[in-house]
Amino acid sequence: MKRRTWCYVDLSVFFFFLISGFLADAVPYDYSFTNECLETPNNPQYKGGIVVNPELTDGSKGWTSFGNAKLKLQTSQNGNQFVVAHQRNRSFDSVSQKFVLDHNKLYTFSAWVQVSHSNATVVATFKTPTGYYNAGLTIAKSGCWSMLKGGLTVNESGSAQLYFQSENISADIWIDSVSLQPFTREEWNSHHHQSIQKVRKTKVKIQVVNSKGQPLTNKTLTIAQKYAKFPFGCAINKNILNNQAYKNWFLSRFKYTTFENEMKWYANEPQQNHEDYWAADRLLQFAKSNGVSVRGHNVFWEDPKYQPYWVYKLDPKQLAAAVVKRINSVMRRYSGQVIAWDVVNENLHFNFFESKLGATASSKFYKTARALDRSAALFLNDFNSIESPGDHVSSPDSYLWKIKQIRAQGYNGPLSIGLEGHFSQCNIPYMRSAIDKIATSGLPIWLTEVDVHSGPNQATVLEQVLREAHAHPSVNGIILWSAWDPKGCYRMCLTDNNFRNLPTGDVVDKILREFFGAVITATTDSSGFYETSLTHGDYEVTFSDFNSNQPRKYAKAPKMPQYLKVEALGSSEDILHFKIVA
Repeated sequence: MKRRTWCYVDLSVFFFFLISGFLADAVPYDYSFTNECLETPNNPQYKGGIVVNPELTDGSKGWTSFGNAKLKLQTSQNGNQFVVAHQRNRSFDSVSQKFVLDHNKLYTFSAWVQVSHSNATVVATFKTPTGYYNAGLTIAKSGCWSMLKGGLTVNESGSAQLYFQSENISADIWIDSVSLQPFTREEWNSHHHQSIQKVRKTKVKIQVVNSKGQPLTNKTLTIAQKYAKFPFGCAINKNILNNQAYKNWFLSRFKYTTFENEMKWYANEPQQNHEDYWAADRLLQFAKSNGVSVRGHNVFWEDPKYQPYWVYKLDPKQLAAAVVKRINSVMRRYSGQVIAWDVVNENLHFNFFESKLGATASSKFYKTARALDRSAALFLNDFNSIESPGDHVSSPDSYLWKIKQIRAQGYNGPLSIGLEGHFSQCNIPYMRSAIDKIATSGLPIWLTEVDVHSGPNQATVLEQVLREAHAHPSVNGIILWSAWDPKGCYRMCLTDNNFRNLPTGDVVDKILREFFGAVITATTDSSGFYETSLTHGDYEVTFSDFNSNQPRKYAKAPKMPQYLKVEALGSSEDILHFKIVA
């Protein structure tokens, strides 16, 4: 028998669907992921969704061979039934099931996978008449079951054929507990609402009283958010230093930033032993003087293309000395002045330092960084972990493995996860599932460099990505990678060269208004109370005693504003109480 996991659903979800007009039986999203390799797989998520015979308890019903693989059903000693694809000659020889997919729906996918020997990367793929869609992958092992979790959308409705592929053709692929669950876009958006209500907002009950403590009935108050606890920012570069229009546009929107290039090694030490921090110093002073928090990016970059030119000439001993000098120079200079450091950038895709200084180089960098700046968060940072289900190198499994490697090599201090988020197309179900998987690390997660390739749907994709990231309970911050340059931004601009919003900029402003700049005008009830849910952050409360029937010159001067701090409580059902004198 499979291991049974139980799911308890808050009744508030049911009432939300009724109030919002959605179907009362809409399925809540399952954020869970099991990172352990288990002797027996868990039962399928959503009871298998639309998969026929998801647990192989009805023989081979619904399942066929894909390619030239031979299939056989097996039963473990504890009675668990599963299917095995063997005699595989090509990577895609495996087990398969056919579906009809709707391009208007979003599909979450999961399965439990094992291989006959060694370890192998196994990818779940859907073949359609118009193309192939990778839904996700896992590093499968022999002797225990690994969970594969992912998702997909398709460009056109029609037939689709699920199959599994692995480059290790000598290994048999074992499959069990398969799930494919469709969601309408309304249901998917409802997941956002539920998550935001639970993790980004707190219920607030305000009573307005007079100086004698008596409730004020029908009192009009305005609640304006002045600071949002959730960090949402945008990269900048040295172009902002002498451009007032750029400053005005940026400062009217953001309180968090990352410098695009100005803190990178090649910018700070273009010639060996000749350091240049002019641009970084001035950008940091600009940020500090305007209350903008800065992420330090980056100490080291593993991509060999982005080293100072003179580094390539160094032997290992000289390189070791140079990296010690570099990390001490940049981190001592800015220690305590930045909120985070991308200590090692893109060390899943590249290994310049590890290849020359040994596999423990990253772990040593983090140890040194922790000693140099104990207040800043220390990040790993890489791309394609949430953007591309086909990139084996930086898959969530690979990210989790890298964290374990750094820990095993002796660094046990704080770590945070940077997911760059350079999107070319939008597989939102995969993005959500990838974050689910990486969140099992228990480490803080930021989207650190969000942008979208240019194209007719650029703004639409950007909005989907930002909404998905903000709503995910495990995401702690978002930085857009859209520093302005008169010759063109890296990949995505938010404005033209006159700082008029492009469609992408309009999306950002829409998100800012909705999540980070709420202004509510309300009236107290007969007992002086007003109840609502507010996003975590700081608020200013003002009152207006102006009577439209009275000449304005006789109106009372407005009371001094009062301030509220809205924070998370122990439960999403708890209520934060305030009493305000008007």
